[in-house]
Amino acid sequence: MGNLPPLPSIPDFDLRPTNHGHLLVFFPYHPDTVERIKSIAGRRWHPEKKCWSIPYTSAALDRLTTLFVKTPPKVFAQPERRPGAVTQRRWDTLSDEEQAFVARVEDEMKLRAYSPKTRKSYRNHLLRFKRHINQDLLSVSEREIRQYLLHLIDAEQLSRATLNQAVSALKFFYRHVARNLNIINCIPRPRPERKLPNVLSRNEVLSLFEALRNLKHRALLIMAYSAGLRVSEVVRLRVEDIEIDRGMVRVRQGKGSKDRYTVLSEVALVALQTYWQTESNAKWVFPGASKERHLNVRSVQKIFVKAKDKAGLQKSVSMHSLRHSFATHLLEDGTDLRYIQELLGHSRPETTMIYTHVTQKDLKRIRSPLDNIR
Repeated sequence: MGNLPPLPSIPDFDLRPTNHGHLLVFFPYHPDTVERIKSIAGRRWHPEKKCWSIPYTSAALDRLTTLFVKTPPKVFAQPERRPGAVTQRRWDTLSDEEQAFVARVEDEMKLRAYSPKTRKSYRNHLLRFKRHINQDLLSVSEREIRQYLLHLIDAEQLSRATLNQAVSALKFFYRHVARNLNIINCIPRPRPERKLPNVLSRNEVLSLFEALRNLKHRALLIMAYSAGLRVSEVVRLRVEDIEIDRGMVRVRQGKGSKDRYTVLSEVALVALQTYWQTESNAKWVFPGASKERHLNVRSVQKIFVKAKDKAGLQKSVSMHSLRHSFATHLLEDGTDLRYIQELLGHSRPETTMIYTHVTQKDLKRIRSPLDNIR
């Protein structure tokens, strides 16, 4: 071994000879680097040390030099360019390898214009998978992915919806980051749950509004119900989106990054104008503590819970139930399903048809056979 050439100098690489005729190779994670190291004969991955080893021979060193000295290894963005949705505290708990991994995944999602909410969900699922597997994700087999998903079902007892998100995150990683379609083509998705939405009666909706004395909070809930808005949509309403002359509300970049229009209720407009007499803002309909930013989603959810408790409602409902109630009440009033689909911003009519199962329009005409027994 004394006749071997000196170890090459490769940026960010740490080469450590062993007593067994091998060379341990440490480097920041990058899929391109892993693919290159795999082309060296006799290479081996050591999960306990989180490094690769290659034979300490002239041939292996020449190959290493050809792979990484003549063509420098690719690197991810520096840690300073961190994903904006990851807080400082959470980012600092990640190892250097995990930071590089998250940055790589984040870049791929940004290139495809994924929403911040989707990016956050995928990051969390992929970090959980990486920590559970504890090995190079490029060397993971289909069987190991299936075992991991079974672990989420049996040990962690994730809901079908959350499990479906985990599958989507894994498919994204192996399709767009690792570029290995074969490993995920046969990974199944859980069958979706067929749950009916929780709907409030019209009187229950009114009781929510009447339970709130704060004009801003009352106007917010009224707007959400009267226009069928998601909580993320109602907080992002701009003053210019309330088109009074046309009697419409413009929804900017709703779910799926789609713009749409929905109805502006006369009652909702009165509630807004009453609220604006006490608090106005040039930009946001519902500004937060800082007038430069809109109210955050979590605050609105707390407002809804407070109203629900004060109104004495025992139903298991959330802020999103106002949107479900909007659609159901429109259907009961005879509004065509196609128009409801447009107002809600649904891409597929099947999504809107769920409300046909909760409407009372036809069901209340049916008498139970018990009532006909004399």
